[in-house]
Amino acid sequence: MLPLTAWDQNAMTPRIKGGGFLERGFRPFFLLAGVYAIVAMALWLLFLRGGLLLPGPMDPLSWHAHEMLFGFAGAAVAGFVLTAVPNWTGRLPLSGVPLLLLVLLWAAGRVLAVLPVPWGLAAAVDVAFPVTMSVVVVREVIAGSNWRNLPVGVALSLLAVANAVDWLEWAFVLPDTGLGPRLGIAVLVSLITLIGGRIVPSFTRNWLTQRKAAKLPEPFGRVDQAVLLVTVLALLTWTVEPRGWLVAALLALAGVGNLVRLARWRGLATAAEPLVWILHVGYLFVPLALLLAAASAWRPDLVPDVAALHGLTAGAITMMIVAVMTRATLGHGGRPLHAGALTTLVYGLLLIAAVSRVWAGLSEGLYLPLLLLSGGAWIGGFVLYLLRYGPIQVAPNRTPSGG
Repeated sequence: MLPLTAWDQNAMTPRIKGGGFLERGFRPFFLLAGVYAIVAMALWLLFLRGGLLLPGPMDPLSWHAHEMLFGFAGAAVAGFVLTAVPNWTGRLPLSGVPLLLLVLLWAAGRVLAVLPVPWGLAAAVDVAFPVTMSVVVVREVIAGSNWRNLPVGVALSLLAVANAVDWLEWAFVLPDTGLGPRLGIAVLVSLITLIGGRIVPSFTRNWLTQRKAAKLPEPFGRVDQAVLLVTVLALLTWTVEPRGWLVAALLALAGVGNLVRLARWRGLATAAEPLVWILHVGYLFVPLALLLAAASAWRPDLVPDVAALHGLTAGAITMMIVAVMTRATLGHGGRPLHAGALTTLVYGLLLIAAVSRVWAGLSEGLYLPLLLLSGGAWIGGFVLYLLRYGPIQVAPNRTPSGG
């Protein structure tokens, strides 16, 4: 069985003949994630400035939250999982026409969400995408007897449930308590703590070993297991009931635990390589956002929900997505695993977007300027991402070279 941490090492993955854009899931889905990040944010900012009305089934605020989670993040998760699963199982990747059909299914969900169609039709098509993804992943994991990664298939199933609940809450078939979006966020953050908790120290270890560093990241052990358990429990409790002393205590414990976990991974030693340190920065948003969520659960009058929610979404989820997409595109595209000036600028702009969005939630007086700053930095970051990585995602693989 190939280890999970081999997923960005192109030479170790099963290959198919012909190559090309539909050879592997990271190509179309990482490209579409970047494109949709720009489109969805631009539409949202136009609406906020009074220049656009969205005719789709959902109201604009619900649409914005839904599309960031299940549109943008959904595409990124699909690209990662469809690329990683062949490494986990040793089986050939989903490619060609089946991959194209999956891409079209994702795209159909995005289009129907902004058209004046019955909400049931839009919901059915939209939910079909994560359902299909979970079926594909579970099938591959079972076929490859790769039981270790079955939780990823379960997580995709829960994303489908979260998507469906969000639609049903919006239509008032279920009470509108925000359960769907919270479940979606909880699943994505749990995936970060599970998978990020493997790849961040592993890639750091590889980079430090190449430089003959004396001290390496601590291996996965009981500390990691305990923190994972507490984090999932805290997020599950927060999903069901985001208020009160119990959830605040659990979220705070999970936040501190993830800070301890991150401190064991030698992130400060990676300052010379942005492609490595961005993984640590992205993961840092997990404990910081959990602590914000703890404060919000305890004193929502002092720390509004919106600040904690965007710490988890614009911070932890987005930064880890970008860290993974840039690294995977380079590795699987046959390029050197090094972030140049343009990639570093992408990271910087998206960090500005995340920090300013959280700050906006904490500042009434500066709310709109910070919101516009965040949206502008977000769009700028993803424009540069597409300029740098779009050509790699559509081009054939080539052998890594210097430069």
